[in-house]
Amino acid sequence: MSAFLQQLPALIGVVIGALGSYLAVVRSDRARFGRETAARWEERRLAVYADYARTLKASVTLAYRIAAHLGNDPHPHPLPPQEAAPAQAEATLARDPAGEALILLGSTEVVEKARAWVLTVLEMERFLREETHDPDAWQALLERQRAGREGYYTAVREDLALPPGHAARWPLPPVSGTR
Repeated sequence: MSAFLQQLPALIGVVIGALGSYLAVVRSDRARFGRETAARWEERRLAVYADYARTLKASVTLAYRIAAHLGNDPHPHPLPPQEAAPAQAEATLARDPAGEALILLGSTEVVEKARAWVLTVLEMERFLREETHDPDAWQALLERQRAGREGYYTAVREDLALPPGHAARWPLPPVSGTR
C-alpha cells in the first residue's frame, strides 16, 4: 500500500492534467464554434443585404429608363412605359422576398434605412405611372433616392463592421433643356 500512496500524487496530477486539458479543448471548441457561427450569419446577412440592394436597383434602373422616355432623365436608353411594364412587374415581385429576408435577418437600423429607400423608389414609380413631365421634380426624387441608397449602404457597413465605402455620387449631366 505504501507504494500506492507514494504514486498517488502523480496519479492525481495526471487526472487533474487530463481534466484540465479536456476542459481547455472543450472551451476552445466552443469559442471556435461561436466564431464560425457568427461568421456564417454575417455572410448570410451580407448576401441578404446585397440581394435587397440588387432588386431595388433593378427598379431604379427601369425608372431611369422610363423617365428618359418621358423627357425627365438623361439616361441613354429610354424605354416606353408599355414596354417596361413586364420588367417592372418582375422587379416588384423580386422585391418582396428580398424584403422579407431583410426583415428576418437585418438589423433594425438597416431595415429602417431600406424602408426609407424603397419608399422613395415607390414615389418614383408613382411619378412615372402618372407620366409626369417635370425634370426638376424628377431630379429631386433622384437626389432623395441617392440619399436613401447611401443611407442604406452606410447602415449595412456599420452593421457588418465594414470600413466606410464610396458614396457613389457621380455628377450627371443635366437633362437637356432644363438648365
